[in-house]
Amino acid sequence: MSTPGFRQTSVFGKRSEPHTVIIARGNSVRHFTIRPWVAAVAGSALAAIAVGYLLATTYLVLRDDLLGATVARQARMQQAYEDRISALRAQVDRITSRQLLDQQLMENKVSELLNRQAILSARNGIISPLLQDAANGAQLPPNAPVPKPRPDDRAMISPEDGPELSYAGIDPRTTGSIFSKILGSGSGTDKSMSAADRADEVFVAINKSLRSIEIGQVKKIRSLTENAYQTADVITTELGNIGMNVNVDFGRTASGGPLITVDPAKFDTEMGQLDEALKVLETIKANVKMLPIANPLPGSSVTSRFGMRRDPILGSRAMHSGMDFRAPLGHPVRATGAGTVITTGWNGGYGRMVEIDHGHGIVTRYAHLKSISVEEGETVEAGTIVGKVGSSGRSTGPHLHYEIRRSGEPTNPSRFLSVGQKLARLL
Repeated sequence: MSTPGFRQTSVFGKRSEPHTVIIARGNSVRHFTIRPWVAAVAGSALAAIAVGYLLATTYLVLRDDLLGATVARQARMQQAYEDRISALRAQVDRITSRQLLDQQLMENKVSELLNRQAILSARNGIISPLLQDAANGAQLPPNAPVPKPRPDDRAMISPEDGPELSYAGIDPRTTGSIFSKILGSGSGTDKSMSAADRADEVFVAINKSLRSIEIGQVKKIRSLTENAYQTADVITTELGNIGMNVNVDFGRTASGGPLITVDPAKFDTEMGQLDEALKVLETIKANVKMLPIANPLPGSSVTSRFGMRRDPILGSRAMHSGMDFRAPLGHPVRATGAGTVITTGWNGGYGRMVEIDHGHGIVTRYAHLKSISVEEGETVEAGTIVGKVGSSGRSTGPHLHYEIRRSGEPTNPSRFLSVGQKLARLL
């Protein structure tokens, strides 16, 4: 007989009884049947709980170690990161410091170059008018006697110092082309060179250019100095041909002593020598302008020269103490040199006459004038109108009788006029 609530099963001829749990409490009795799958589920749940508990316990026990290892690893990574950042920062600081030093050095070099350029520009402002005067002014005439070169006791520039260049300033476009050529990526630039090295090449190139300009300026100053002395030599030589001696100390004769060379780049020294030469030349020119070497009637023909001739009135041979110039009546007569008027008015056979004292014992006379334009005691310059051509006095027609007297004795005016023609381009 089967127990209620139970059933019989047979597996391969065997009977499996379900598990029954009976709970008795006092008069109360309860029972329930535990099926196999329920037992399996319950066992699995208990096993899972046990495994979870063991895992949780293990985690709790090992958590501090795991966290410590993780923190230590993060600390090491952070330290390595901070060390790397510190190294990069130090490298950046070094690069920045070097760049600042390079920039400061470059600025100093640029400032120096700009200062040198300003100095050269100022020097050019001094030299340019002199070069212009030399180009437009005194050039030695083709037939002028050229004196022998004098020994030059000044230090000269050696050929290796650089070519002679005319100063044109530092053109920013030229400078820019130099920078672009050296700092750029041109074929002539070494790609492995740093910017500082390329900048050094730029400064070296510009320094060479400035040095060449300085040397060129000094050479041109020396050329002007020598030309001034040479011009003065030619003038004094020509004056010597007519017996005139201009006492000017050239500062290059009767000298001696040990040789002390001069730095060719010393602009002030060379300018001092040029100034001395120009003073000598200007003194000579001022003295020459006092001498009667100009033509009293430019463009007029000479009808009678100095010396023995047939007298135009008596027809006999007589001494002619001057030169006669043909000119129309009323043509202006000009002073042949600077001086002081000492005589004006009627003077016998000279008719209306003007007499001018030029110093050095030299006096000029302008005779047979129609009218007189100056007064006694008046100071005149070369070219000043002293009167007009006439035929007063012992004259056969309108003309100018021109005399030069030296220490009271008449001298041939043509010698002075010839010197005046030769020196006209030098004065």
